[in-house]
Amino acid sequence: MQWVIGALGALIVAGAAYWKQSLSLSGMIAAVVMGTIYFGAGNAFWFGILLIFFITSSLLSKLHHNNKAELELTYAKTGRRDAGQVFANGGLGMVLVLLNAIFPHELWGFLFIGVMATVTSDTWATEIGTLSKKPPRSVLTGKVLPAGASGGVSSLGTLAAAAGGALIGASAWLLRMISGMPDHSFVLLTLAGLAGGLVGAFADSILGATVQQMNRCTVCGREVEGSQHCGAPAVHARGWKWMSNDAVNAISSILGGAAALLLSMII
Repeated sequence: MQWVIGALGALIVAGAAYWKQSLSLSGMIAAVVMGTIYFGAGNAFWFGILLIFFITSSLLSKLHHNNKAELELTYAKTGRRDAGQVFANGGLGMVLVLLNAIFPHELWGFLFIGVMATVTSDTWATEIGTLSKKPPRSVLTGKVLPAGASGGVSSLGTLAAAAGGALIGASAWLLRMISGMPDHSFVLLTLAGLAGGLVGAFADSILGATVQQMNRCTVCGREVEGSQHCGAPAVHARGWKWMSNDAVNAISSILGGAAALLLSMII
């Protein structure tokens, strides 16, 4: 019955996201599969955190500002999330749900909090950070960068990342209590989410500034993630060709999960 409830819940949420054009068809199918596993193999703790990430990121993606349309042209993927993006953001968490179902242990929960805090923080930093009136600066050199440039950070974006990570940690405390899981302090879980989110978000920026594959528009000369810009094919500019944006997200999530787990062990 738990698997049926999970499937129905995931279908409702993913179907609504597809209708609102937040997900493509492949993204909706991936979200249904993922949500079913999160609830079927887990409980309200795992599924609830996934929902918090998905709902908040979908709402923030609807924020409109003057340069958003222009910035989206530089990204590898924009608009409706496809299956690749869904699994890049929630796939590692799904693996942790399954590992916990097979080999129950508290460490999976802390890793999960850090992983989901990372993807939440990264999304919040991107969507809210682009609203900043001040241009971003390179995470490595501090040099001023164009808005939306890979590897750029801003004070507003950093605050948004911290808020997103803390929300995941605080929500984890509430959802664990609702699910009847072993009790951990509110402060510990909130700090775990905060640490995981910030470490993961900054790791994403550092990877974006160093090894992520970036292309250059042959028309305007701008550095972009996508393979096309200004209606023309873009050429490889720097980074490892296999290090796509999805790969960067996955690696950052692992580092964010490790940070949350390490903090929980220290405290």
